[in-house]
Amino acid sequence: MDSPSGTASPSDAAEPSPTATDVPFKAEISRVTAQQLEHSWRKGCPVPVSGLRMITMPYWGFDGKPHEGGQLIVNAAVAQDVADTFGTLYKNRFPIRKMVPVDAYEGSDFDSIEDDNTSAFNCRPATGSSNWSRHAYGMAVDINPCENPYVSASGTIAHPRCKKFYKDRSPAPGVITAGDKVVKAFEKIGWQWGGYWTGTRDYQHFDRR
Repeated sequence: MDSPSGTASPSDAAEPSPTATDVPFKAEISRVTAQQLEHSWRKGCPVPVSGLRMITMPYWGFDGKPHEGGQLIVNAAVAQDVADTFGTLYKNRFPIRKMVPVDAYEGSDFDSIEDDNTSAFNCRPATGSSNWSRHAYGMAVDINPCENPYVSASGTIAHPRCKKFYKDRSPAPGVITAGDKVVKAFEKIGWQWGGYWTGTRDYQHFDRR
């Protein structure tokens, strides 16, 4: 999650087409280049480009079908763990709306959230802080950010259409709830869930400290 910035409208970022038949989960982990991170990385970021990896993998869509070619960029040190965790989500058919790098939105976290996009690396400060976000280290993932909104301590949500999911956190497609299979899958690799925070709660957010 990030505070609103920039005026770029959410793009119809290219996303994988649904596949008619089931496909086995297979994650490809590859290096990335500075050109691929034109909007999300710059000199002075806490992790060099060489320390990041692209995970390309299928995911289950809200249409009940597998979508091939989803992409997340994460820290190289956690790439395999993250890939394995999304493999668990795929096995459980947890639906994901979209999965493209934040560069598809010119680095705008706000626009990525507006498009309900699941993303990871973005070299930016933490919301409301001058310190680096865990996303800037490639050590955080935001999943279905509209179904799982960032809620300030005062109860404010920057994305009005996501408010209904804050008022009712009961299980629903794409919604992450305390102790569910998504939370347990990330806990297994030592990541924490922002839905357990006190005050501000970030239901979309998982990170490793």
